[in-house]
Amino acid sequence: MWMTNLVALVLVATSASAATSASPDKVLSSHATILADNSAELAFGLYQNIAKEKDVENILFSPVVVASSLGLVALGGKASTASQVKSILNATKVKDEQLHAGLAELLTEVSDPKTRNVTWKISNRLYGPNSVTFVEDFVKSSKKHYNCDHSKINFSDKKSAVSSINEWAANSTDGKLPEVTKDVEKTDGAMLINAMFFKPHWDEQFHHKMVDNRGFMVSRSYTVSVQMMHRTGLYGFYDDKTNKLNILSMPLAHKKSTVVFIMPHHTEPLDRVEKMLTKKQLDTWMGKLQQTAIAVSLPKVSMEVSHDLQKSLGELGLTEAVDKSKADLSKISGKKGLYLASVFHASALEWGTDGNEMDMSVFSTDKLKNPKLFYADHPFIFLVKDQKTNSILFIGRMVRPKGDKMRDEL
Repeated sequence: MWMTNLVALVLVATSASAATSASPDKVLSSHATILADNSAELAFGLYQNIAKEKDVENILFSPVVVASSLGLVALGGKASTASQVKSILNATKVKDEQLHAGLAELLTEVSDPKTRNVTWKISNRLYGPNSVTFVEDFVKSSKKHYNCDHSKINFSDKKSAVSSINEWAANSTDGKLPEVTKDVEKTDGAMLINAMFFKPHWDEQFHHKMVDNRGFMVSRSYTVSVQMMHRTGLYGFYDDKTNKLNILSMPLAHKKSTVVFIMPHHTEPLDRVEKMLTKKQLDTWMGKLQQTAIAVSLPKVSMEVSHDLQKSLGELGLTEAVDKSKADLSKISGKKGLYLASVFHASALEWGTDGNEMDMSVFSTDKLKNPKLFYADHPFIFLVKDQKTNSILFIGRMVRPKGDKMRDEL
């Protein structure tokens, strides 16, 4: 089991089923390629803003899904409400139809279960107050491009609204994502929600019996018990001695994407490392990776996280759509007055031992002799990087995995 992150953007999309399955050798259109690059830039800006929020421990969100959610806002917005979105996506020169088609194409490509061998269920829903009437053209276009469902809800009955939203999220993720929110703060706006379940498969599996209980040091004075899985293999690795951290890249099945771990040498708060995070820095690290024999130990846990991205997106420039006095979402409702009260992004991420069969021939060579140790027993940053589109499918941090506190050792 691994990480579950709630992306609360009441936006219900189901694993890019809005479009046909991606062809294994299909070349992305130019506008989809541009949007893939730009969503990677969005990843780091959004991560930095979330990390600054108080009381946030684990982080997990999908930049490509957030980009699609922003595309939906542009679809329903007019004038500067829509143009702000294009600015955030660095797509001011992309025509509207290419923006929506490109985002749909990108998400379909990276979430295709056949070519990627992943389980990625993406559900998007736009909840509107009872007073709203959804414009039919918007309903059709949002379903076509973003596989987004729509629903009216009585936000004034907060208890019932929260229950309905969480029940929808749980049902759309087969129970993996039990909660998006505990409260409805504003009752007169719309809520955009992404609810996701992501389960990748390693290019080479961990042996299911090589799992045991170990300690994960949340801090130097606080340790929790987690299951840890182990294996030795050849992976992309770089020891950044200057910045006192290790980079490990482990490919997922079909090698279309890879999980990149960024881990400080020692237990410490992650803010020092997070200040370095940029697309340029990631590209630098990736360029220095070398195939190395690594003895890997990773937590085998689940993580559920829900972010309301409204404030963080506001800091990136999404100020009109979330402001009742300025929002023009009349393409959604036919008139002004509707605004985004919340943008939830909720994800459940699991990863365990599952993957393709190991290549046993390597064990009869000297390639795995004297492996370096990558022991992920303290907070780290991770991301899922797509190799074909260069987009970032997920980015997050593991600070506090599920687990009981261990006794302090004397």
